[in-house]
Amino acid sequence: MSGILNSSIGRKFAMALSALFLMVFLLQHFVINILSVFSPDTFNEASHFMGTFWAVQYLLQPVLIFGVVFHFVMGFVLEIKNNKARRVSYAKSNGGANSSWMSRNMLLTGAVVLAFMVLHFIDFWIPEINIKYIQGDMSGLMDPNVADSGFRYYEELVHKFENPIRVAAYCLSFVLLSLHLLHGFSSAFQSVGANNKYTKGLKGFSKVYAIGLPLGFVFIALFHHLNH
Repeated sequence: MSGILNSSIGRKFAMALSALFLMVFLLQHFVINILSVFSPDTFNEASHFMGTFWAVQYLLQPVLIFGVVFHFVMGFVLEIKNNKARRVSYAKSNGGANSSWMSRNMLLTGAVVLAFMVLHFIDFWIPEINIKYIQGDMSGLMDPNVADSGFRYYEELVHKFENPIRVAAYCLSFVLLSLHLLHGFSSAFQSVGANNKYTKGLKGFSKVYAIGLPLGFVFIALFHHLNH
């Protein structure tokens, strides 16, 4: 593993794999969250399953946390090395003329997305862990009329989106996530060697994903803010 990460190609390949893994998770996260708009009960049931099923909690969750940390650490490492490599070429030519704003600012958008994830963990993941593993309540779906009776997924989601400042922060973060994905999605496929007859289709799908998914999350936040 260390040998692979010591090479530039190896680091890009590992970065791409972690990116694709996180994109799959992001899609799954959206599918569950959009249920809160159409069916609170179904959203609660899906969230309860994901929050209590042993394979998700003890296998997938640690892998996800590792994937998040690895992706962002590797992103910073690659950006630092790329910036050093660009200094010579920038002295000879206009480096920005041959690259998009998204590609030149992946570190910035990535840092904002990371800050958003910290906020998201504080809002949802840490309270859930506290109730399930510290307080010892694994029920999740309890009577909302009983104080401190458990982590009520839908009620907690709606409560978090009451604050307009928090909603604005979420929406801004998803806009920057979209910019991050617009470059990162296609770049990830290139890094794993997916340049073939399906490249044009992948580019089209990457744009739909990079714009549509963040807009979907923005819609969820605004929907709950404006309707409760």
